[in-house]
Amino acid sequence: MPVSRKCSFCGGSIDPGSGLMFVKRDGSISFFCSSKCERNFRLGRKPRRVKWTERSRRMRGKA
Repeated sequence: MPVSRKCSFCGGSIDPGSGLMFVKRDGSISFFCSSKCERNFRLGRKPRRVKWTERSRRMRGKA
């Protein structure tokens, strides 16, 4: 049974068969719904400071 996952950056859902999986050298795994999320993660941006992310919206009380 395919598993639906959450994006490590924005917190959105990732459908089975889509998205990106990034594995660091220390063995930690990150899942991304789009290249936009992956680039923001690699640039070192914090999801709670980027206004369009689901995590930021929850923190501000918008979702």
